Amino acid sequence: MKIPNLMSADKAVKLIESGNRVLIQGGSATPQALIKAMVARAPELKNVEIVHLHTEGECGYTDPALRDSFHTNAFFIGGNIRKRIGDTADYIPIFLSDIPSLFRQGYMDLDVVLVNVSPPDKHGFCSLGVSVDIVISAIEQGKKVIAQINPRMPRTFGDALIHVNNFAACVDVVEEIYEMSFVDPTETEKAIGKNIAGIIEDGATLQMGIGGIPNAVLTFLHNHKNLGVHTEMFSEGIVDLVEKGIVNGSQKKTNPYKIVSGFAMGTRRLYDFMDDNPEIEMKDIAYVNDTAVIRQNPKSTAINSAIEIDITGQVCADSIGTRMFSGVGGQMDFMRGSALSEGGKPIIAITSRTGKGVSKIVPMLKQGAGVVTTRAHARYVATEFGIAELFGKNLKQRAKALRDIAHPDDREGLDKAIFERFGSSLSV
Repeated sequence: MKIPNLMSADKAVKLIESGNRVLIQGGSATPQALIKAMVARAPELKNVEIVHLHTEGECGYTDPALRDSFHTNAFFIGGNIRKRIGDTADYIPIFLSDIPSLFRQGYMDLDVVLVNVSPPDKHGFCSLGVSVDIVISAIEQGKKVIAQINPRMPRTFGDALIHVNNFAACVDVVEEIYEMSFVDPTETEKAIGKNIAGIIEDGATLQMGIGGIPNAVLTFLHNHKNLGVHTEMFSEGIVDLVEKGIVNGSQKKTNPYKIVSGFAMGTRRLYDFMDDNPEIEMKDIAYVNDTAVIRQNPKSTAINSAIEIDITGQVCADSIGTRMFSGVGGQMDFMRGSALSEGGKPIIAITSRTGKGVSKIVPMLKQGAGVVTTRAHARYVATEFGIAELFGKNLKQRAKALRDIAHPDDREGLDKAIFERFGSSLSV
């Protein structure tokens, strides 16, 4: 099909004007050719606001030398802009499920949206591929959409299909999709994965992210049956489970037999698996992360990470003290949705210590630390030393349960802190 409004990247980004708000598609779909062309226009632009979830690759628009041209407001902080927070970038705390409402309800107007899509099919439909999440709502409400037409983007379904006539400008680009390596879990992560896999039931619907612990969990699920996936993001750890029939979605109540996700990150193996695969539905994050949707799937099992957790169950997942590190994201969406699911299990998974040997289970969170999951929402906490079940436990019982899964060398100090805080022994 002939692509309308086809032009160079340099010409396409001339649609961006001073004072505009520009949303950039994120994750593995980050449109690098358009970003580089936009940054090259910096001398011509003033006061352009950039908004996005975490992005991958170069982010020249955060360069302090270009502060008069660009300023970033991130809904989630990726490693590429972390050092710019408080300088040329700021963070907007918000549940992932709420971000589409910013656009649809008029809280945040979007002048330009930059996306990275597959070539149009014979009917003119392109696919947002590995990142639908907040982008579909941005396209609906954005005044102008500029698209990289990229044959390396896998063609996915669900809410991913956008007609090429919706694009104010199209740029023909062959650009590799960002790949995140599948790293073998450490021995500690394997121990955590084994502990978590032990409480995942047959027929459960999984939500999990990327990294050593989720990967480790997946490696211990090869004897499970009839698992489903409904998750804000997924990586290639599930591919083997799908190919072996362990993940088949047969017990799901919403989107049965489908893998539902908002975005995906992995290697080319994952993207090739996703390409033209009707088993995968990439959906609007307002749907994926809606607690009313999540709770409908029986045994919804959410596995999320944290930076530290105090002895009452307060979970810090977005900051190290006052220093912002990541964001709220979808943790609470799935922690609450899974708690409401029949037989559901919301799980916080952490190593007992940091890489520097500091306990992640602490008497009190660091000054200024953000509570992403409250003590009332925390139900299961897993480390390499076991799983603490907190639901229905009083403060002393919680403290004891968390002390018992801390690193052995940290338990004496936690005992002392518990005694000083509660003024009684650990007997309950």
